[in-house]
Amino acid sequence: MLRMIQSLSAEQAKEYHTDELTHSGYYLDDQELKGSFHGRVAGRLGIAGEVDKKTFDALCDNIHPVAYGNLTPRTVNSRTVGYDINYHVPKSVSVLHVLSDDDHILEAFRRSVHATMKDIESDMQTRVRKGGKDEDRRTGELLWADFVHQTARPVKDAEPDPHLHCHCYTFNVTWDEAEQQYKAGQFRDIKRDMPYYEARFHKRLADELVALGYRIRRTGKFFEVEGVPQPVIDLFSKRTNEIGQIAREEGISDARQLDQLGARTRVKKKKHLSMTELKQEWRRQIYALGMAGKDEGGDPLRFAPAKQENDLSAAGCIDHAVLHRFERASVVHDRRLIETAYRFGIGKVAVTLEQITDAFRQDDRIITIQDSGKILCTTREVLAEEKRMVALANDGKGKLAPLFAVAPPLTLTGDQAAAAAHVLTCTDMVAIIRGGAGTGKTTLMQETVSLMRLAGKKVTIVAPTANSSRGVLRQEGFAKADTVAKLLNDPDLQNELQDDVLIVDEAGLLGVKDMTALLQLVTNKNARLIFVGDTRQHSSVTRGDGLRILNTVAGIRAAEVNKIYRQREEGYRKAVEDLAAGNVTAAFDRLDAFGAIRETTPTNPSGQLVQEYMDVINRGKTALVVSPTHKQGEAVTDAIRKALRDGGRIGPDEITVTRYVNLNYTEAKKTDARMYQHGLAVQFNQNLPDIPRGSIWQVGEVSGNRVMIAGTNGKTVPLPFDRAGEFNVYRKTSIGLAVGDTVTITRNGYDRNGKRLNNGQTMQVVSIDDENNIQFKNAATGAIYCLDKDFGHISYGYVTTSHSSQGKTVDEVFISEPAATFPAASLKQFYVSVSRARDRVQIYTDDKAALLEQVSNLGDRLSALELVGPDECSQFIAGHLARLDQSAPRSVPIPTTPLPEQPTETIRPHAPKPVP
Repeated sequence: MLRMIQSLSAEQAKEYHTDELTHSGYYLDDQELKGSFHGRVAGRLGIAGEVDKKTFDALCDNIHPVAYGNLTPRTVNSRTVGYDINYHVPKSVSVLHVLSDDDHILEAFRRSVHATMKDIESDMQTRVRKGGKDEDRRTGELLWADFVHQTARPVKDAEPDPHLHCHCYTFNVTWDEAEQQYKAGQFRDIKRDMPYYEARFHKRLADELVALGYRIRRTGKFFEVEGVPQPVIDLFSKRTNEIGQIAREEGISDARQLDQLGARTRVKKKKHLSMTELKQEWRRQIYALGMAGKDEGGDPLRFAPAKQENDLSAAGCIDHAVLHRFERASVVHDRRLIETAYRFGIGKVAVTLEQITDAFRQDDRIITIQDSGKILCTTREVLAEEKRMVALANDGKGKLAPLFAVAPPLTLTGDQAAAAAHVLTCTDMVAIIRGGAGTGKTTLMQETVSLMRLAGKKVTIVAPTANSSRGVLRQEGFAKADTVAKLLNDPDLQNELQDDVLIVDEAGLLGVKDMTALLQLVTNKNARLIFVGDTRQHSSVTRGDGLRILNTVAGIRAAEVNKIYRQREEGYRKAVEDLAAGNVTAAFDRLDAFGAIRETTPTNPSGQLVQEYMDVINRGKTALVVSPTHKQGEAVTDAIRKALRDGGRIGPDEITVTRYVNLNYTEAKKTDARMYQHGLAVQFNQNLPDIPRGSIWQVGEVSGNRVMIAGTNGKTVPLPFDRAGEFNVYRKTSIGLAVGDTVTITRNGYDRNGKRLNNGQTMQVVSIDDENNIQFKNAATGAIYCLDKDFGHISYGYVTTSHSSQGKTVDEVFISEPAATFPAASLKQFYVSVSRARDRVQIYTDDKAALLEQVSNLGDRLSALELVGPDECSQFIAGHLARLDQSAPRSVPIPTTPLPEQPTETIRPHAPKPVP
């Protein structure tokens, strides 16, 4: 693991490393190593080598260690002193290090750390402000002091665990050759690229260990050494487990807050124990678990390196990265792509970092564009897919006769009437109705569909999700509404479209692939296609914001519906209008003015939310609790359930039921055997040879590139990697259910009596019999469902993510958005969450100013067409991309004029005209 922690206090930096700075000798009480200065700045200052306290303290105070005086021009109280970039080895590596008779692992670790710090140094920049400039300049120079530790902080009275790690304290200084002076560094991009550096560190360390005779087993993003049993790894994870337990209790998941938690709960190291004494104790614990060492007659874990099978190439690593990264995005940062390729190559010493990097640079599929100091990537395939979608939409312009020559009389008024008139008189194959949250799009659809039927057209209505189609739309009167997936896989439904009308609700959730398929379908059937949605709300999980691209790039006109009907109170309604218009600061000020933003305390982050939530439901009103992340949602759920039980709204007794948590693997991850471990569950979406649709299989043996799965009948088959699109991978866990609990279905399926269950459907537990069969009631329809305790696709229904809340309407909404959730925060998330209620919204955060900054981020994903620009696009498709340097990623300059966005055309209201 690799972490980067900002230091704003010189005293804090001095105090943390005081032991290393006040002792002499290579080992300090055997647990810590003497520090050394490194980096090109250290060489310039003449301090490279062993760290001494006087020099370290001077640098913390921004004092030149030789000439004295200020080192960089500015010294203020709030200055960033430096960054602690700390490197941690996998636990199995720490175990092997302390069991070794020499320092071969330690030296491999130090070489890997130093090489990665040199990577970071080469990317170092400084701000340039002279001469009216406002830019960053690469300097390639850094100064850091490394301190290697061999133990973790102890937990209470226990002895410390073995934990090999290194703190590279990196000072906020660089040398600007152009200005001939030391200046503060620009660390923004370094912080952003930590996952990239981490992948390079892990790849280096793994290669070093393989060369030393160890075998590597990948574990998701990281790795362990084969032969170290999991119980031993768990045994020496006391400190990690302690922090994890406290984090769960306090609802903390953000990396920054976890760092603060680690510091807050830190116990002083037990310096009286030598490494010899600790090794004796650790070996005693290891052998007590049954892991025999050399002295006990066991097989040594280190052996002569066997010749590896050449089953992976550098190009194969890039193939995996492309498949993984471009499944859910059209454009990615080059370092996210290369990072994924590095991680895929961990454990394969025959494939080096340099070979993987060269394979990326030479891959003709990848298009790279330099933009504002970073390189963005897309692929020719993604670009061609978007071009095809846009071409299909444009080919349909003016293709059809209007349903009405002039708009018929309407009961709708204002922009709703204008939108209805637009789609009823449009001659284009594709039309868009874009309406914000709460603008009455359903009412608009109901009247428009009635008039289309009056014109003799059959209207098919679909939506991307089961909850939106079979749930919300059917409850609103569209009895045959179904999913987009159902339509695209059912020839009978497709044939019903011939010369008729297809309406897609919540169309903003469509990715490019599904939108292209729909456009091709209506082209084949000579049908018209109407998209109803909002590009300001959440977009598809899969690649591409299809609706936005059609509107802004393809120039498909959108009838805009802006008047909000959902919010009843004027101040609340205007805040939602501001969010819809992108005026985030104005919306935030309005919300704050009427007390909608509450600042929470770290000791009781959910207390006020739960109290107000209970008050609302006790008054018989509907409520929704929203959080951007599942982790925060689980913490709030625990607090709500306790309050419900204390209030007698759920029963005192509960049963434990199975829960399957979707790991959301991309197809690339599904085909990587190293992503599987014993006990994971695999469920199939289609019938395959010997595997029925819907069946759940357990992962058994994982060996090399082969994963064996076992069915409920005991039959064992290899996992069919070539059909990765037709199964999902789950972690099997459990939750407790009591009578009165609210639950949400997390996968389409059927109950014991064959009744359909839809993903996202919310129900309440009404009874649990002696055999643990559970009856649920759908509050919206009154329907009763019966499930057994092993159904699995179920979760508590008290807290939802903003993505899952889209389309819901309640009386009051409560939003839990502490700093831990900020990585998932954006304007789209905030707009969707805030706009769910009719009467009131309450937002709970522990950092109001930072929340405003986070939700000011729009959250739109760049399309391939927008990345390359109109002129470059045709060059790429024609294959005329020129390489300026064979050793650099293929790139073209960013267009000097951005891709012109087609303004959204608002169809203005007009008086309805009589039918001729």
